[in-house]
Formats: sequence, C-alpha cells, structure tokens
Amino acid sequence: MNDAIDWLTVPEVADRLGIPLTRVHQLLRDGGLAGVRVTGVLRVPAAFLLGDAVVKGLSGVLTLLHDAGYSDEEAVHWLHTADDTLPGTPVDALRADRGREVKRRAQALGF
Repeated sequence: MNDAIDWLTVPEVADRLGIPLTRVHQLLRDGGLAGVRVTGVLRVPAAFLLGDAVVKGLSGVLTLLHDAGYSDEEAVHWLHTADDTLPGTPVDALRADRGREVKRRAQALGF
C-alpha cells in the first residue's frame, strides 16, 4: 500500500465526521467509505474526508470500482495512484469537485 497515504483509524473518522463508531462501520459496509487493514488496524485514507464530511462523489466511485471487481484495498490504491490525464490522483480530483472525470475513468474499468 502507498506509504504516502495519511491514514485515520475508525474512531478518528467518527470524531472528524461527528458520528458514532457504528455509523462509520455502516458506511464501510455499505461502500460509502473504504478501509484497509494497516498493521492489523482498520484505517481509512484521510483524503476521503473533507472537513467534517465524506468527499462528494466518493461513494459512487467506490461502487463503480467494486462493480468492476476491485477490493477495498485495490480501490484505495487506484484512488491514490497518479493519473496524468486528471492531473493528480483520482482522490485529488474528487476533492477538487471533478468527480465526473473520475467516474468516467472508473466506469471504463468495468469494460
């Protein structure tokens, strides 16, 4: 996994979003967020949050990636891999409200 990713634990995500831990676990189960076990602890990339909210469009992109057969770990990696056509990473584009471009790329993975 990318060493440059800043990670948050599930309790840290709950604190940032101002929601109970159970709600964070529900978001992870439902695909609204993706998490990866890092050194045995379930973590969520900090870039998936913007202020006190989940980045707009993230859940839709995660759904497209899961439909294309990506695991959470693969989806996190894809979202953090530089794409010269964006430019930057897909998660950077989502954070900059360029979700349509990211969704197009994610849809292409399913074909």
